[in-house]
Amino acid sequence: MIRRHFLKTAAAGLAPAVRLEKPRRNIIFILADDHRYDMIGALGHPWLKGHTPHLDRMVSQGVCFRNAFVTSSLCSPSRATVLTGRYMHQHGVTDNFSALNPALPQFPQALQGAGYRTGFFGKWHMGGTGDEPRPGFDHWLSFRGQGEYQNPELNLNGMRQRVPGNMTDLLTQSVLRFMDESGPKPFFAYLSHKAVHAPFQAPERHARLFENLAAPRPRTMLYKEDYYRRWPEWVRRRRVSRHGVDGMMDSDEPFDVHYRRYCQCLIALDESLGQILGRLEATNRLEDTLVIYMGDNGYMWGEHGLIDKRAMYEASIRIPLLAHCPALFGTAGRQVTPMALNLDIGPTILDAAGLSPLSGMQGRSLLPLGAGRTPEDWRRDFLYQYAWEQDYPYTPNIVGLRTDTHSLMNYPGTWDIPELYDIRSDPEQIDNLLAEARIGPRMRGRYANHVKEPSVQALVQGLQSRLAQLLAETDGDPRLAGLTSPDDRYAY
Repeated sequence: MIRRHFLKTAAAGLAPAVRLEKPRRNIIFILADDHRYDMIGALGHPWLKGHTPHLDRMVSQGVCFRNAFVTSSLCSPSRATVLTGRYMHQHGVTDNFSALNPALPQFPQALQGAGYRTGFFGKWHMGGTGDEPRPGFDHWLSFRGQGEYQNPELNLNGMRQRVPGNMTDLLTQSVLRFMDESGPKPFFAYLSHKAVHAPFQAPERHARLFENLAAPRPRTMLYKEDYYRRWPEWVRRRRVSRHGVDGMMDSDEPFDVHYRRYCQCLIALDESLGQILGRLEATNRLEDTLVIYMGDNGYMWGEHGLIDKRAMYEASIRIPLLAHCPALFGTAGRQVTPMALNLDIGPTILDAAGLSPLSGMQGRSLLPLGAGRTPEDWRRDFLYQYAWEQDYPYTPNIVGLRTDTHSLMNYPGTWDIPELYDIRSDPEQIDNLLAEARIGPRMRGRYANHVKEPSVQALVQGLQSRLAQLLAETDGDPRLAGLTSPDDRYAY
């Protein structure tokens, strides 16, 4: 009785000091795997209307970044960019087997050092089979590689065990427990879903959805020689590979079945988000907690005859990016059109926690955009990179530039034509403005000289110059922009 009275008195004595000090904001970052940018009911997808109420809520009551992109459309490089705020050539994770150098500064470590309780839940996928706890996280729940949808093996704080249930549900329940157990410390939860990665396996409760619907077919899914005369040869050849509509994941199942299962998996992600928002609401933390939802890359469903990601086409590089925090953004819903990148996630989260960006970060905080303010010097373009993979050799190296208006794609090391599209007049990316720049024996990347139209030639040269500048500024190789060098005449 005496001890209970002492504790109560002591707590009362501390109360005024606690109220005077503004608490640190809780932060939840949710990363979905392969979630395509337009696959949300509120964004107009015909199948998903009415099936994604919680993502719809993020759109209607939070901030929707309508021009959000990844700088490399592949799981591991994109995830490394999220953690470091750096381009792929800077952090060195170039494929799905590369480990992230622990010596590189990563934003969770800064949060941890500032007093946050930090937790990671789900797919790490940098370093092959590695699933062990990583620096920056007090609590750890992960799995090897891509993991399993049903009854997965999980690594909980260094101990592996097989757990019954569906992966999406298990990760969500773990995050909810972490939130409940965090106590007075501010928390940061990084929920990294396996879904919606192939092979798609939804929870049984969703396995009958959309059964009688035919999947939409984009116009460029059709095999037309008129298309392939304008596109690189590698695009035609990838069509019949694992990552094309005529190879379809080495499966005999029809396109419609794959598409249907993908959408079924998305419903579980929406339910997961709903449970997290509901728990925040029930504990009076929804107003001041920053919740960010994002895809790690896009996904092509027939565009250019392709599926999966890796290419620089719009469906591959664009992602859903949503944020919710009424204390920061209000509740009316805001559509943001300036470019947002996966480079920006780390700086944004640090800014929300009252911390400065880490040294070497190339991204910027999105909080001003979310609040309706666009800095005058906000980006108008970004660098895109993809590194050729031994397992999937039909997609070449890509170094490109995406601006507000155009998309330029270079393919270093290939005997093929580059691509340039005017996104405003040709959003489906059919009319390659560099189609006539067929490779010649002395071309050596200087394809601007092979374009007859002077305005296109000037446009290409300007884009190449900007690409070279971005590469040089970020410690990349500006020669990958394909510009003519004064040294070229000595190379023969």
